[in-house]
Amino acid sequence: MTRPTMRRPSVVGRRRSLTDQTLALARWSAEHPWRAILGWLGVIGLVVVLGGAVGTREMPDGEGGAGESRLADLALARADFGTLPTESVLLSSRDGGPVDAADVGAAVALVTQRLVGRPEIGAVGDAIRAPSGRMVLVPVELQTGGASGAVAATRAADHLGVVEDVVAEVTRAHPGLRVEQVGDTSITTAIDAQVGKDFSRAEQLSVPITLVILAVAFGALFAAGVPVLLALSAVAGAIGLSALTSHLVPTTSQLSSVILLIGMAVGVDYSLFYIRRAREERAKGHDVLTSVEIAAATSGHSVVVSGLTVGIAMAGMFVAGNATFASFAMGTMLVVAVAVLGSLTVLPAVLARLGDRVDRPRIPVLHRLRRPGGGRFWPAVMRVVLARPGVSFVLATAALVALAVPALSMRTADSDVRDLPRIPVVNAYLHMTDELPARGISQTVALWSTDGRPLDRAAVTEASGLAVRAASATGLFDLTDRPELVWSKDGRTARLDVPVDATGQSDEARHALSVLRQDVLPSTLGSVPGADVAVTGMTAGTVDFADRLASRLPFVMLFVLGLTFLLLVVSFRSVVVAGTAVGLTLLSVAASYGVLVAVFQNTWAEGLLGFHSSGSVISWLPLFLFVVLFGLSMDYHVFVVSRIRENVLSGMPTKDAVSAGITTSAGVVTSAAIVMVAVFSIFASLSLLDFKQLGVGLAVAILLDATVVRAVLLPSAMALLGHRNWWMPTWLVRVLPERSAQQPASDPEAVAVSV
Repeated sequence: MTRPTMRRPSVVGRRRSLTDQTLALARWSAEHPWRAILGWLGVIGLVVVLGGAVGTREMPDGEGGAGESRLADLALARADFGTLPTESVLLSSRDGGPVDAADVGAAVALVTQRLVGRPEIGAVGDAIRAPSGRMVLVPVELQTGGASGAVAATRAADHLGVVEDVVAEVTRAHPGLRVEQVGDTSITTAIDAQVGKDFSRAEQLSVPITLVILAVAFGALFAAGVPVLLALSAVAGAIGLSALTSHLVPTTSQLSSVILLIGMAVGVDYSLFYIRRAREERAKGHDVLTSVEIAAATSGHSVVVSGLTVGIAMAGMFVAGNATFASFAMGTMLVVAVAVLGSLTVLPAVLARLGDRVDRPRIPVLHRLRRPGGGRFWPAVMRVVLARPGVSFVLATAALVALAVPALSMRTADSDVRDLPRIPVVNAYLHMTDELPARGISQTVALWSTDGRPLDRAAVTEASGLAVRAASATGLFDLTDRPELVWSKDGRTARLDVPVDATGQSDEARHALSVLRQDVLPSTLGSVPGADVAVTGMTAGTVDFADRLASRLPFVMLFVLGLTFLLLVVSFRSVVVAGTAVGLTLLSVAASYGVLVAVFQNTWAEGLLGFHSSGSVISWLPLFLFVVLFGLSMDYHVFVVSRIRENVLSGMPTKDAVSAGITTSAGVVTSAAIVMVAVFSIFASLSLLDFKQLGVGLAVAILLDATVVRAVLLPSAMALLGHRNWWMPTWLVRVLPERSAQQPASDPEAVAVSV
């Protein structure tokens, strides 16, 4: 067993450690502030310009799925069916009863008259009457100018206004009718607009809220502004770099939002750690340059270790084997790397250039209220926790386990239209599917040639007829109208949409999918020679995605936990500290899962958070939350344990070192946590259920991590372990390189530490 020792290292013949390199980089930046600042701005500006010049390569259609549904999506995306996007004009009575035949007939005639022959319109189909007699639907095709894919979708969206104008005219001419418009194009356009509005609001709120919190924490505007500016520059740089890397790893439309979310979190955190330590050393009487150097050797080293742990966690998404997660992994790793680099270069330069002016202009009341060392609250908490560490540990663990219990009943699913905010187009969709279920959720069967030659149309047509009859016999599908087999122009791909009279994520829809795949298709379309068949659609995509994550999650966890553990062992030279960090972080992640399930798989919080419960957690969220929370939680753990380790190395008993380390770091950890919780809570206020769950999950986990874990579990665990915290096998001590740091020569009392 090895114990912490304190000695001055000899720099002769010694390899430069990570701490030495961090210190050297910060020292150069502090001694040449303008070069460092202008260089940073130049590099960020360059990558932004280059990113804009080369453009962003977005993920191809169908690439983001998994399993069988992904194969079907890719086949359908490659095929040109020559069909046009269709919008539906819905006509129903305002009182909910059967429509008046004469009134609705005149309305249908007006729709046809106004739209037929317009260059934006492909065709107006025959009116479809609901069996209940309460609705009539008029299908309207939108022209795309012969384009396909994203270009076709854009052109179709440009023509929505033509249909909207006719809907408004019919509404005025027939006040007794409820006239609505719905379709894939209008739903996508409306949701994109709503999401864009939400994110604009989130971006506008996140920066001012962060500034206010930091102003309260620092009591000075410059000190509050520097972390925000560093975080924003890291986000800008990462977005520019992500455009460049997108030609290797294609991006998704959500990546910029994810980069903003993670970039603001880590950028502010790293600046807080650094600035607080520099100010603390300045208050001890060190000059500006020495204070910056000591901050670099201590908090700067913590930033590097933290950045590496966050990067490892984010890299775990590559192991998920999904293109969307790969995009998230690349973007988040980039923003963390840029934030770390900024903390080691431009931040020391800014602090050296500002000097004591970093505490200007002071906010009178707030500056006087600021108490270094955590004030009276945290020392009082430590006295209680460390007086009975065993009791504190058991109670805190029991509380987190209780919060985690609901996670055992977690059910995952993708969100569908019914989970979207109740904007007019969504209400129209729900109204349509209530009256005409066949116009709603379908299982899409894709059949494509495996040898590049056109399919045998006769054989496919016969097999599709058998498939429809077999599906109808199960009673699981809504086949009131016989599904139509749709062919691609080259005859190498065919599509058959089989409607399901159920919501996309219901147990009934999942059962219907299973029957279709296992019982119906193998002996029908699956027997067509020279062809492959697969089922896609909302239900299939969710099931396949969940199966892929379930199979890959153990590997993701093993990758993240294993590499993080090894990194912490090397950093802190302690197997026990590394194991404690991993265990406590897993506990906080499990608790956040439990809260997520309790909130969103039930209905009690619907009014509070403004959502409609789907009875499930978004399928991509558990894995994404695991890697993000594991990474962000390590921010705090590395910083706090580093302070405790410093105290132990200076000769303090373990319990005193823990108390001092927690209380001196409590202010910065609390401030950083409040910033994160505030930013994540903004995301919880967005309209989409996906982002509500993401925001709540992140906010709850960070709150628990910064309070229960770091203020109760960590100190009580370390107090119970005592000197065993620093245990390392003798063979591992010999294998690991010595961690050391050359302290500023201008500080005669400073020492370098190693274990």
